[in-house]
Amino acid sequence: MSPPPHPDTLDFYLAQVCHLHHSRAHQLFEAIGLYRGQPPVLRILWEQEGVTQTELAERLSITPATLTKMLQRMERAGFIQRKPDPADQRISRVYPTESGRRVQSEVEAIFKTMEAETFAGFTQEERILLRRFLLQMRDNLLAAMGEEPWKPK
Repeated sequence: MSPPPHPDTLDFYLAQVCHLHHSRAHQLFEAIGLYRGQPPVLRILWEQEGVTQTELAERLSITPATLTKMLQRMERAGFIQRKPDPADQRISRVYPTESGRRVQSEVEAIFKTMEAETFAGFTQEERILLRRFLLQMRDNLLAAMGEEPWKPK
C-alpha cells in the first residue's frame, strides 16, 4: 500500500477537493431525501422517461449491479418506478414518479449552489482554464490505463 499523498502535492489537493465536494453534495442532497449518486439518475429520467436499466448504467458509466442497488433505494423512497418493457418482459424500464418529478427544481438549485460555492472567486477565464486542465488530466489517466479518451454517452 502506498503512503498517503504528501500534504503539499497536487494529488493531495485534488483528493481533498474531491472529498469536500462529495461531502457538500451529500449534505445538500440529503436535506431533500436523496443520496449524492441519485440526482444524475433523475436528471436522465426527466429528459427521457422509460430508459432501460442497461441504458441508464451505460449513460452513468456505472456497473449494472451498482445501478440496481441505487434504483432499489430510489424505488423504496418513492422517486422512481421500474416497469417491464411491454415488448420484452426481460427488459426493465425506469420512470420518475410524481415525487421524483417534484424534486427537480430543488435538485437543479442544489447543482447551481454547488457550482457557485465551488467556483466562488474564480474568473470566467480561470474556470475555462481549469476545465481544460481537468479534461486533460482525465484523458491522461485514461491513456495510462490503456483506455480511449472519454466520450459522453
